[in-house]
Amino acid sequence: MVELHTHQLDTVFHALGDPTRRQMLRQLTDGERTVSQLAEPFSISLAAASKHIKALENAGLIRREVRGRTHLCRLDPGPLADAHEWLRFYERFWTDRLDALERLLREEDARKRSETNPGPKGDDQ
Repeated sequence: MVELHTHQLDTVFHALGDPTRRQMLRQLTDGERTVSQLAEPFSISLAAASKHIKALENAGLIRREVRGRTHLCRLDPGPLADAHEWLRFYERFWTDRLDALERLLREEDARKRSETNPGPKGDDQ
């Protein structure tokens, strides 16, 4: 497995660990938003919204551009792709384990069926 930058992954998963930040990222999939627009759906102050945005920025998940007094935020999906690549290893791990379990269960079912239905009996009984 390719090890990605540990610190970057740590900050990405930390940022994604908060539901407010995940929702902010979801909003940004529709296009850039101001800090006020990102804060609007939540019962939080602009200062609290800025702290969430700063955590997303530190993780590299968003880019902020200042235009006068307006701060515009946009999604940067690169770190999400890196996190997804890291998670894919475990997806393959669990898929392999579940496939092996399915094979074992199918073999056990087939064995039980053959024990209860041994097939046609000869005439000598």
